[in-house]
Parts: sequence; structure tokens; C-alpha cells
Amino acid sequence: MKRLIVGLIVLVGVLVGVDFGAAALAESAVSRQMREQIGLPDDPDVRINGFPFVTQALAGRYSSIDVAADRLQVGMLQEVEVVAQLRDVQAPLSEVLGSGPKSLRAAEADGTVRVGADDLERLLGDVDRLRIESLDAEALEQAVEDGADPALADADPDTVARLVGTTAALGEETEVTAIVALELTDGLVRIVPRDIRLGGPDAPPLPESTQSALRDRFTVDVDPGSLPLQVTPTELRAVDGVLEISGSTTDLVLGAAATTSG
Repeated sequence: MKRLIVGLIVLVGVLVGVDFGAAALAESAVSRQMREQIGLPDDPDVRINGFPFVTQALAGRYSSIDVAADRLQVGMLQEVEVVAQLRDVQAPLSEVLGSGPKSLRAAEADGTVRVGADDLERLLGDVDRLRIESLDAEALEQAVEDGADPALADADPDTVARLVGTTAALGEETEVTAIVALELTDGLVRIVPRDIRLGGPDAPPLPESTQSALRDRFTVDVDPGSLPLQVTPTELRAVDGVLEISGSTTDLVLGAAATTSG
């Protein structure tokens, strides 16, 4: 009996190993397809979710596939990170593991482009050591109490951010804190200052003339390029020190089938 149990454990271990090995081969094939489809310089990271993989592969349908790539150059942006998730993916096993043309069909796809502080700093030009910080409702209310535009108290925290950087002001290099509005129009990100202060967020308000002089330094348009996999951008927010531009699409076709169906 003990030998039977040991044998079953070994068999399960072998089957799990085979399953993970097959999944790795499929992920590599999908990665190469994503590289060609999105036009990436390197193969992206691909993860086929769900276990066991073999049952999904035999059916040619996968619950979800995650794709991630970083340090991409998009226009003037040099360190863009791209992540996407494909859901309810149809891909025949013969195509996924075969050497010929491959086709993937996803019922739904989400995509996100992340733009970091270094890229934004390069676009601003006259600001150094830039940081991007998210804000909550309490922080906006406190800013209003400290003299900011009263309209900020009613702003959606997801549509604003705090930029902190060093720039020339009043004849010297100093830290400047700006609460900015985040606007998304036709895929273009526009950053517009709503409150600017010298020093930290609790510094006293500046005269309008001084704010006006600094406002242009923190106003910028950011073109993140097309989101991955034909995703339409619909959401913009600041999170974890970056700007995230996200969106979704349906009935996505990749690879050879995309060419024949177009």
C-alpha cells in the first residue's frame, strides 16, 4: 500500500511537471506572437493563468493570459511600461505549439500604459527630481483649508495628482509642490496645475502672479501612444508614483487571423 501511495505521489509530480513544462512552451510561443503584434523590441513576459494547463490547451481555450513589457520607447517617452490581460482566449494547440502562423482570439482585453516620473520630468524640462503622488479626498480638503482653490474639495481624487520637484523660483532653486488636474482626451494626457506652492503641501499659498509664472513649468501634454492590443484609453490616474492610462476592448483578434479577417 505504501508503495502504491508513493507511486501515485511520483506520478502526480511528473504530471504537474509536464503540465508546467507545456505551459512554459506555450507562453514562449505567445510571447513571440505578442512581440510581433505590438512591435516590441524584446519578447514580453507572458503568463497563461489557470491549472491544469493541459486541459485548457486540449480545448484550445484559456481563461486568461497576462502580458507585460517594460522600458519601452514610445515617442518622446523612453521608459514606458505596458501590461495587458486577455480573457476567454481561443487558440488551437496546434497553432500555439506549432511552427506556422499563430492566431489568438480574446473575448475581452484590458491594457494599461504606465508613465513614470523620469519620463514626465524630461517632458517638463525645467523641473528636476520630480515625484508623482496620488491624493485622497482628505488631502484635497486639507489643501483647500490651506488656501487652495475651493473647487478642489469636490474633485475626484482619481482625476488629480501632486507633483513635487525642484525648479528656479524667486531667484533660487527650490522645491515646488503642485496639485494638478489629470485630463484624458482622445488618448492624450494633459496635466494642468490647480495649486502651486513653494516647499511642501502645507506651505502658504503663493500670490497669483507667482503661481502664473510657475504654472507653465508644470503644464504638459503627454502622448502615451496607442495602448497595447487595440485597447481604447478611457481611464487616467496617478498610482504608486506613476501615471496609469488604461482601457479595454472586446473581440480582439491577433496574428494570422487578424490579417485574413481585416
